[in-house]
Amino acid sequence: MAEDRNTLTPRGKADPFWNSVASFGIDEIFVLPEWISELKGEKTPSVTGKEGGNISGELEALTSRVGNCRACRLCEERNSIVFGGGNPSAGILFIGEGPGANEDIQGKPFVGRAGKLLDKILEAIDLDRDSVYITNIVKCRPPGNRNPSPDEVAACWWILEEQIRIMKPGIIVSLGAPASRTMTGSTEGIGKLRGSIHRYGDIPVLPTYHPAALLRTQALKRPVWEDMKKLKKLLDELNLPRTGKDKA
Repeated sequence: MAEDRNTLTPRGKADPFWNSVASFGIDEIFVLPEWISELKGEKTPSVTGKEGGNISGELEALTSRVGNCRACRLCEERNSIVFGGGNPSAGILFIGEGPGANEDIQGKPFVGRAGKLLDKILEAIDLDRDSVYITNIVKCRPPGNRNPSPDEVAACWWILEEQIRIMKPGIIVSLGAPASRTMTGSTEGIGKLRGSIHRYGDIPVLPTYHPAALLRTQALKRPVWEDMKKLKKLLDELNLPRTGKDKA
């Protein structure tokens, strides 16, 4: 880590996120000075309105820290920072690639056509928005709904990392190639990544197709259903979703 520049470099190649970023030839990213202080173990002021250890309170504090983030070019055209939504205590985390047009306007994740399809997918395995938490690897809409670029993912990574640290999910479901590659550190396509359980640290990661892909290609519904059956089995084994508020 450079002491005289606001940059962060990987300490090793074991971390899935750095594996993914390094595959694009990136070995250094811009970060804000306060992030460097935190990573170095220095105390930074916390912004919380609730007791420490309260998941919802910690996420609210994180939202305050994010503020009007301008760490990458996505801030230039956004209407909203789409932080996430659902039950952060449930232990089930769905991660997509980035907000779309409807999400950018409403400030909520997965509220367009893909979101309505995701609701149906969740319902098919006895889940809903109150029993999962949904977010994206980038919190601002990429113009034209394009895939987020590696440097945009890198700039936003600390937020997702903090969300995971706070929520301590029992399982992560990554929706689509960008999210799945980021969470697994692989450069493989989603067709090869899905169908197997990967790991983010100690957390199992189940990649599957993004609901938007199903809207374009009906044939993908069957493999997604196979993935959801696998997810349902895992949830039963892990006793998820968790019951009770703010317990992880």
